[in-house]
Amino acid sequence: MDNIYIACDFGGGSGRVIAGSVIDGKVTLKEIHRFANRQVRLGDTLYWDFPALFQDMKEGLCKAARLYGERIVSIGIDTWGVDFGLIDQHGHLLGLPVCYRDNRTQGLPEQYFATRDRHEHYRHNGTQVMEINTLFQLLAMKEEGSLPTDGNARLLFTPDLFRYYLTGHCANEYTIASTSELLNAKSRQWDRDLIADAGLPKSLFQEIVMPGTDCGTLLPHIAEETGLNSKVRVIAVASHDTASAIMSIPTFNEPTAYISSGTWSLLGVSVPEPILTEQACDAGFTNEGGANGTITFLSNITGLWILQQLAKEWKTDDWAWMTAEARKATNVPLIDVDSPAYTAPISMQQAIFDAVGRQLTQGETVRCVLESLAKRYASAIRDLNTMLSKPVQHLHIIGGGSQNTLLNELTATATGMKVTIGEIEATAVGNILAQHNVQK
Repeated sequence: MDNIYIACDFGGGSGRVIAGSVIDGKVTLKEIHRFANRQVRLGDTLYWDFPALFQDMKEGLCKAARLYGERIVSIGIDTWGVDFGLIDQHGHLLGLPVCYRDNRTQGLPEQYFATRDRHEHYRHNGTQVMEINTLFQLLAMKEEGSLPTDGNARLLFTPDLFRYYLTGHCANEYTIASTSELLNAKSRQWDRDLIADAGLPKSLFQEIVMPGTDCGTLLPHIAEETGLNSKVRVIAVASHDTASAIMSIPTFNEPTAYISSGTWSLLGVSVPEPILTEQACDAGFTNEGGANGTITFLSNITGLWILQQLAKEWKTDDWAWMTAEARKATNVPLIDVDSPAYTAPISMQQAIFDAVGRQLTQGETVRCVLESLAKRYASAIRDLNTMLSKPVQHLHIIGGGSQNTLLNELTATATGMKVTIGEIEATAVGNILAQHNVQK
């Protein structure tokens, strides 16, 4: 019987527990359990409901155990980037993880770089400066006096936190740590000078482990609760969801860029070494960790978040209807999809109306967002090509957003490139391939 690998894939809007097998290099998937991932506002702070997500994951593992039993050999976890939880020396969670869309980091990059050289900073860590990055989240905690300084707190990024409560193994996986703006891009280890300069406790940061690290077996109570064999391994896959998704991309003959399309659109290429030039810094590109020793050189672009929020506001999940209405709309105004106005507005529709200076129909609003996204992709491709020895000729789109046919068409028109569509569940495919590679 074929080995079964379990991918626990957490996105900004939903989570999935997916079973997979690998036969002759081809991954076959079966969705076991899907659940919502909601941000919860308590007082002035926007949190992730980590306990509920952990319980949902366990429910998915229970279902998988009933279906596949002893065939399950390992589990891998991937999530969105930058966010984290803190645990104390006893393993107790020190509060709910805060969502990166919380407003506590507003203005902190400007404050931080008022006394530091941005290009010199980038030359070491190669990270696109964004308010949401872990560096600024920790500085916000330091500023408000909520950052533990007694040496007992340990920082675990979201997938690290899930792994810890499955196994008791405490470490920071490389690809997720690379989203923090706290790693040295060349050494791929914590930048201790930057950490000291920012006044952050060095004790927060744990050992960096690479994708493919075996983090041990399930804790006894987890095996008992889920019905899984106590010998099931938990593997630190490329636990940043983008890094896992990129593992699903095949090799093409011509220079190819990718878009991992979901709540965020990650547009870039895989390179063997980081690109740390002033040009890359000014163009807003980031060097994030990839699997197999690669660097994912990409631009973080606001993706389908705006449409997701519009759908929620309109109380619909009929994406086919929204796309059909958008196809009817013409001569729509465009918006800057990366504007802070769309980070977490009370009304996404009103934020768009305010930006364009008039009201739009729902079809016009959707068309506005899609055309604006396609234009932003084209701009990123132009910038990317100035930094590569060979310009990209082909754009490969993966992830859930690849199902939006109108966006794909508009992207092909805006970029003038050949566009192909890859795996919808690209992240789960990469997650499972990483587990399979450990078992081979």
